[in-house]
Amino acid sequence: MAVRRMDNVGIVVEDMDAAIAFFLELGLELEGRGEVQGGFADQCTGLEGVHCDIAMIRTPDGRSRLELARYRSPEAIGAGPRDRPHNIVGTHRVMFAVDDLEDTVARLRPHGAELVGGIARFEDSYLLCYVRGPEGIIVGLAEQVG
Repeated sequence: MAVRRMDNVGIVVEDMDAAIAFFLELGLELEGRGEVQGGFADQCTGLEGVHCDIAMIRTPDGRSRLELARYRSPEAIGAGPRDRPHNIVGTHRVMFAVDDLEDTVARLRPHGAELVGGIARFEDSYLLCYVRGPEGIIVGLAEQVG
């Protein structure tokens, strides 16, 4: 078997503190912060002179992680408008299962979250929505119902 597990999803941000606050409000836990630089970082990323701050954030069950990275050098490159629609090729989103979708959306609003569409019901199984968080990150939320 080639893959043992998914280790993390990486997201490049400009405002590390705002991104951390958003995901902590969502219910994730800060595992640690640090800096990455040097030859291994250059080789791995294919960039030269890599120096970035990172934060590892994990889900409460400890099985999934987000790695937030803020590049000091080389400077991060903007990917265009931050309010891009969900159907652009290469657009990514991260989805989380939550206990109370409406409460979660309400708690995330002070951290800049905006609904991308609306809260939708999928049959008698789930309430689902996408919110746009810091840096334009699309975060999916799902509440199992019934």
